[in-house]
Amino acid sequence: MSTEASQAARSVHDFTVKDAAENDVDLSIYKGKVLLIVNVASQCGLTNSNYTEMSELYEKYKDKGLEILAFPCNQFGAEEPGSNEEIVEFACTRFKAEYPIFDKIDVNGENAAPIYKFLKSSKGGLFGDKIKWNFTKFLVDKEGKVVDRYAPTTSPLSIEKDIKRLLGIS
Repeated sequence: MSTEASQAARSVHDFTVKDAAENDVDLSIYKGKVLLIVNVASQCGLTNSNYTEMSELYEKYKDKGLEILAFPCNQFGAEEPGSNEEIVEFACTRFKAEYPIFDKIDVNGENAAPIYKFLKSSKGGLFGDKIKWNFTKFLVDKEGKVVDRYAPTTSPLSIEKDIKRLLGIS
């Protein structure tokens, strides 16, 4: 998808990404779901707490309409050096991650994945558009609109109330 196309995109559902096995995944399959989109890494100081809490949130809300989309990225301190297979095995074995883990991507720079260009243009962070570190989180509503962006140090459980609001759970 060209840059023009990623600017013309109106929702996350307009994108196709690759899963860890390099298959195309049309994100429109997530219409009607609340999404937490996170750039993950296996060797970051934030890895344990984030993966643990993401699995907790997923366990609690997957049947109520939450989906977590994890995008491995090696752009921050080279903390995601492994292959897709190694990353998936790590997340699934160590943290029982049941949510999808996608193909390793760039989130910054000219080779940034179109989905990330869209997320950043929807919600520039404290530091403008750039993703600052591993585990930056984007919360997306059921229509595929980016509702909020959270810092790497924001714990997944601390955004539970925002997730519940979007899911329509009091």
